[in-house]
Amino acid sequence: MKFTAPKGTRDLLPPETTAWQYAEQVFCEVCHRFGYQEIRLPTFEQTALFQRGVGETTDVVQKEMYTFDDKGGRSMTLRPEGTAGVVRSYIENGMASWPSPVRLFYMITAFRYENVQKGRYREFHQFGCEAIGAEGPAIDAELISLLDLYFKTMGLKETSLRINSIGCPQCREQYHRVLKAWLKPHLTKLCANCQERFERNPLRIIDCKEENCARLTADAPAQMDYLCQTCGDHFNGLQHQLRLLDLPFVIDRRIVRGLDYYTRTVFEFVSGHVGTQGTICGGGRYDGLIAAVGGSATPGIGFALGVERLFMELQAQEVQMPLPQPARLFIAVAGNHADEAARLCSRLRRSGIYADVDTMGRSLKAQMKYAGKSGAAAVLVLGDDEVNSGTGRLRDLASGQEIEVALDQLKNLLQPRTV
Repeated sequence: MKFTAPKGTRDLLPPETTAWQYAEQVFCEVCHRFGYQEIRLPTFEQTALFQRGVGETTDVVQKEMYTFDDKGGRSMTLRPEGTAGVVRSYIENGMASWPSPVRLFYMITAFRYENVQKGRYREFHQFGCEAIGAEGPAIDAELISLLDLYFKTMGLKETSLRINSIGCPQCREQYHRVLKAWLKPHLTKLCANCQERFERNPLRIIDCKEENCARLTADAPAQMDYLCQTCGDHFNGLQHQLRLLDLPFVIDRRIVRGLDYYTRTVFEFVSGHVGTQGTICGGGRYDGLIAAVGGSATPGIGFALGVERLFMELQAQEVQMPLPQPARLFIAVAGNHADEAARLCSRLRRSGIYADVDTMGRSLKAQMKYAGKSGAAAVLVLGDDEVNSGTGRLRDLASGQEIEVALDQLKNLLQPRTV
C-alpha cells in the first residue's frame, strides 16, 4: 500500500521551512513590540466550545469541523480556528485578574473540511492575536497597526485594508428584519447555501462569493445604515484612530465575516493574488463571546492570518526574504581518523559553528561530492598529515581558495552562531 498525505494537507520541506521560520520569527518580534505574549493551546477542544462560541448556524460548525468521540465517549473537535480556545483559556486561567487589556498571540495549525482550492487547505496554519478587556476603538486600530507593520516588515506592499461595522445584537436585530424583507423576493435566485442562510444567518448572504449572489445583493441594505448611536460612534472612532496612525482604509459594506461571535468592527486585508476570495487576513470584535462561553461580559477583538495565503502573496509580489544562510563547514575524513573528525566537529558545534562530518564511511571523493550537494560553504580534509601536525587546509567551495589553519584555532575563523 502506498501512503500519501491526506487530501487537503501537505508536507513542508526544506528550504521552504526556513522561510516559514523567518515569517514566524518576524511575527513574534512584531507582536512583542506591541506587548503581546504568546499562548499555546490544545489542538482539540470540547465540541460544545465551538458550537457555542463560533455559532451553531455557521458553515464552520454545521459542515466543516473534524469531530470525534474520545475513548471516554466525550465529543471533541480539532480546532477550526483559534479565538474560541483563547477565550476558553482566558476564563479557565483567571486572566480577568491580569492587567487589561490582555494581549495574546498564537501560531497554530487548524482544521476544516473544506473544498480544497488555491490557498485553502483542510489542515492550515494561522498566526493570530487577541486583545481582551478594552472596548474602545483605539485597541481595534492597534491590532490593525500591528498587522500593517508585520506586512511591511515581511516586504508586502500591494495589500488593502477594508473595514466595516456589523453593529451589536440590538441594532443587528432590526437590520435582519429589513434585510430578510429585501431578500425574500430574490430568494429562489440565490445559491443553495444562501437559501439555507436566509432563516438562520441572513447576514452571511451579503458575504457570499458566488457571482450571482454577489450581483443580486449588490444593492441590498447595509448594516452600517442601521447602526445604533453607540455602534455608529464606535465606528467613527475607529476611522479617526486609523487616520491618526496613517493607516489608509476602504469602507467595505460587504464584509461581515463568517463566524457568529463578531460584533461592531470587522476588517480584512485583501489582495488580488490569493484566489477568488482575496483575503489574506481577517478579524473583528467579539464583545459577547466571553459571556457566551461562561465568562463575565468582557469585550475583545482579534484577527487570524492565513499563513499559506501569506506565502502566496509573498510569491506573487516576488518578495525576496532576507533568509539566514549560515556558512557550514564539512569535515571530510581521510584514512582512519573518523574519531578525530567526530571530536573536532563536536567541539565546533559547541562553539556555535555550523558543522557536519561524514557518518557513513564514504570515500573521500564521495564525501567531497556530498559536501557540494549539501550546500556546505567550506571543507576541511582531516587525514594523517592534518592530525599529526595539528593544522589543515580549509577550502572555500565557492571560490576554490584554500588557507592553512591551526585546528585549535578553526572556530575563531568561522562565524559562531547562538541559539
